[in-house]
Amino acid sequence: MPPDLSLNSAIGGIPIAGIAIALIGGLFLALGAQFQHRGVEIVEARHGSGHKQGLSLKQLLRLASSMWWVVGSVLLGLAILFQLTSLGFAPLIVVQPLGVVALVITAIVNARVSKVKLEGAAIRAIIFCVAGIAIFVTVAAIFAQESVVERLQLIVILIILGVVLVALAVAFVYFRKRAGAIFYILSAGVLYGFVATLAKVVINRVGNEIAGVTGGGQFEWLTIVCIIGLLLAAALGAYFVQTAYSVGSPDLVIAGLTVVDPLVAVAIGILVLGEAAAVPFWALFIWVVAAALAIYGVFQLAKHHPQTHRGGTVVEEVVAEVVSEAIQRAAHPRARAHATPKKGDTE
Repeated sequence: MPPDLSLNSAIGGIPIAGIAIALIGGLFLALGAQFQHRGVEIVEARHGSGHKQGLSLKQLLRLASSMWWVVGSVLLGLAILFQLTSLGFAPLIVVQPLGVVALVITAIVNARVSKVKLEGAAIRAIIFCVAGIAIFVTVAAIFAQESVVERLQLIVILIILGVVLVALAVAFVYFRKRAGAIFYILSAGVLYGFVATLAKVVINRVGNEIAGVTGGGQFEWLTIVCIIGLLLAAALGAYFVQTAYSVGSPDLVIAGLTVVDPLVAVAIGILVLGEAAAVPFWALFIWVVAAALAIYGVFQLAKHHPQTHRGGTVVEEVVAEVVSEAIQRAAHPRARAHATPKKGDTE
């Protein structure tokens, strides 16, 4: 659905600035993910049932009292702020894939926290991810163009989002007990792809109205529905991310989001928003190859990420501590005295 290219957008004309801002956001995303993962892991270890069925409401409320999780949330908030800012300087298909920097930083940080050296296979996987995304962004920065988002385009995006939300809700209800990290990562990635897309649409419509490119009426009820859809997708995506942290490592979560999120956003940017309308055919072929490289890298990182070979986790440490305390109490003379039934006591 190509847009009306006669209405050139006043937003998204400085791709270099958008790229720089997005890279800073990627740094905050990586650090925030690491801190949040630590908080989620500790909360689940101390207050979980031991079954990986997703975080309960009580566990979600307990996260607010975790210093690790709060700091991570602040950093992720900064990451979102920088990402949204970058969308005002460059087309969606240019800045959205740059979250790959979070994958690199997260893998390195998580390896140091786990005290496990990155294997050659993991390093090669990271290289594939970085190379694939770098090639894609370079081509996009050269040829991508942005125009004013029309009402019909926004309606199409909202309809697709509605279908996705219903599908994810049904899948969650029926497969929650059997769902693993991949399900939550893919679900969060898809939702965050829509979050970025809807944010870009709002910035585009409001920004162009302020700049006087359009004749007004861009900030209407449809734009408000877009904002509501954005918040709903963000909230549900955040839940899936927190649950993914509880069943998978942060580098695996970030790896999945780094590819799934941009793929969804880029697909909408190309097919609905028409940001690739001026991209030559040979560049499309390069994009396909670049995306294949990045996806291959993610699958390899999922196979060789540091925590696969980690000797212990926070969960195991907390459980071991609880068991140790129980043994010490049982061995204490006063504990044995209380444990020994007195004469005359009934069974």
